[in-house]
Amino acid sequence: MSDTPRTDAEEFFPCESNYKVCEASFTRHLERSLNAANDMIRRQQLLNARIKKLEDGIVLQMQRIHQLEAENDALRADLLLWNEKEVKL
Repeated sequence: MSDTPRTDAEEFFPCESNYKVCEASFTRHLERSLNAANDMIRRQQLLNARIKKLEDGIVLQMQRIHQLEAENDALRADLLLWNEKEVKL
């Protein structure tokens, strides 16, 4: 299959005219450029989706870290209170 299927399928003569609108090589070049640009856009969209997924995972990990830090602070406070009670006994 050609990398310029639309261009290959088109006629380059307007209705009832003997003159070309533009050269086939130019339109094929334009179509290749368009196909390449569309491919780059698709790859960028996939990359953006992967980045978003990674960012969401980072947010979840940060939330878990904050939760663990809060639990650690609570346990540390409980340990200090327990130590104070042990010293008084």
